Amino acid sequence: MRSFLDTNVLLYTDDHDTPAKQAKALALFVQIRTDKTGVISTQVLQEYFPTATRQLGVPAAIARRKVELFAHLDLVVLDLPDILSAIDLHRLHQCSLWDALIVRAALQAKCAMLYTEDLQHGQRIEGLEIVNPFV
Repeated sequence: MRSFLDTNVLLYTDDHDTPAKQAKALALFVQIRTDKTGVISTQVLQEYFPTATRQLGVPAAIARRKVELFAHLDLVVLDLPDILSAIDLHRLHQCSLWDALIVRAALQAKCAMLYTEDLQHGQRIEGLEIVNPFV
């Protein structure tokens, strides 16, 4: 069962101010990497680096290396039809365009679950289950 990780999950792997969430994020990442079921998108990698370095104080060299490590998961690259589909998801489900792009990437990768704290836990979007791993 393929699972998509949103940026916030990856960021919690570096967040020493929230040790419980950090532990859950690290365990989840290890699990899906070991099981080879993890998926992310280029958007997630693009969001991770500046947030990790600016907000969490992760040194740029370490954040860059983590981007390389995260990219060992299956990587989704969205194109124009995916962006247009995300706009439709944004309008239909009234979520941010950025969240709709994440949902679209997860759907494109045929994921069963999207791990995020940005959408409603338990919600289903076109068969994709939204799971907040921190509840």
